Amino acid sequence: MRRPTAGFTMVEVLVAVLLLAVGLVGALAMQAHAMRARHESALQTEALQAAATLADRIRANGAQSSAYAAFEFDAASPPAPSSAAGACSEAPCDTAALAQRELAEFRQHLQAALPAGRAVVCRDAASAPGGQAQWACDNKPDAPVVIKIGWRSRQSGAAAPASAPQVALPVALAPGGAP
Repeated sequence: MRRPTAGFTMVEVLVAVLLLAVGLVGALAMQAHAMRARHESALQTEALQAAATLADRIRANGAQSSAYAAFEFDAASPPAPSSAAGACSEAPCDTAALAQRELAEFRQHLQAALPAGRAVVCRDAASAPGGQAQWACDNKPDAPVVIKIGWRSRQSGAAAPASAPQVALPVALAPGGAP
């Protein structure tokens, strides 16, 4: 009688390697998804912090809320020349110049921090919490000032700009626009 050989057959080894490969591919896909989610979360945090900082500045300079509400930035468009970056550094300035300097700093921050960033500060009653914000603003005089920020997301495609703002933060001003 022939004695059976101990060990694994070639088919068993191939099935085991195939199962291991499928498990590794799944683990790598989960890791890639987690990295994309972490990156998007970091961008959203950055945008929200920038919006909150600008909202604080708007509240502090509420008399100039209309100057802030005329802000629009799109990284895809050529940058507008700004002389406000140096304003208020060497000498005191008025509230309008201060608003322009703060908007220039906000623009520079968005340019550096967000891929293909876009931002709009406007009066918009349609950007109420709970609804999907849109880039268009209704600009009604009694509407709240809203800071809208978006960027190119890896999840929506490498070349696609933000079709809607990812962050929309209403700024609560005291009646009359003053803090």
